Amino acid sequence: MNYAVSTPAQIRAVLRAMRDSRGLSQTQLGDRIGVSQRRIATIEAAPGRASFDQLSRIVAALGGRLVIDDPSAKVPAAGQTKPTKAVLSEKADW
Repeated sequence: MNYAVSTPAQIRAVLRAMRDSRGLSQTQLGDRIGVSQRRIATIEAAPGRASFDQLSRIVAALGGRLVIDDPSAKVPAAGQTKPTKAVLSEKADW
């Protein structure tokens, strides 16, 4: 599942929901990435204070990935094809 995140409050909610859905306590998650339970609590309370490295390690430890979506980009990402126009079938159902 993908989560659109635009604000620190949304990051906080998504991180906690991911952790909870995996049945992990803050202590267990902290152990997985090498930080204290208190640090996890601080990050969940104020993700803007966490380094990108810590956020990315938390997301990876929860089995997720960080994606930056630039809707204004004109070049398709690697492995993606450029959208094409719909082609009308010459066969009719009538």
